[in-house]
Amino acid sequence: MGQKVNPVGMRLQVNRTWDSRWYADTKDYGDLLLEDIKIREFIKEECKQAGISKVIIERPHRKCRVTIHTARPGVIIGKKGADIETLRKKLAAMTESELHLNIVEVRKPELDAQLVAESIAQQLERRVSFRRAMKRACRTPCGWARWASG
Repeated sequence: MGQKVNPVGMRLQVNRTWDSRWYADTKDYGDLLLEDIKIREFIKEECKQAGISKVIIERPHRKCRVTIHTARPGVIIGKKGADIETLRKKLAAMTESELHLNIVEVRKPELDAQLVAESIAQQLERRVSFRRAMKRACRTPCGWARWASG
């Protein structure tokens, strides 16, 4: 049997950091961890069409800062910021601490692994040929696909 290593733990401090950045005592840790999981699942479910790459949760003293990295921030914000206010109210109801919501645009979504994988999954759900979906995903403007294939 080979040794299995967590891919996030292996890349820490090299090219990645934790998705949740906070510290809690043992009595609060389980509640905060469960709250983080519920917040992430809720955001992914609520904003499916926004192309969410990652959700980072930071908890300074009695506050909760949620940062959403997305390919299409306009879908989350909505007309004149109406959708983001409803999202903020729903998230504030899930947590007891004061909530701050930030939305960050992913500049090159074709280079983000999570977004590319979701794109391929959506194409397969629409019954596109898997070869065509994979070739379309590998064709990127940065030119690494030419280097990798040659």
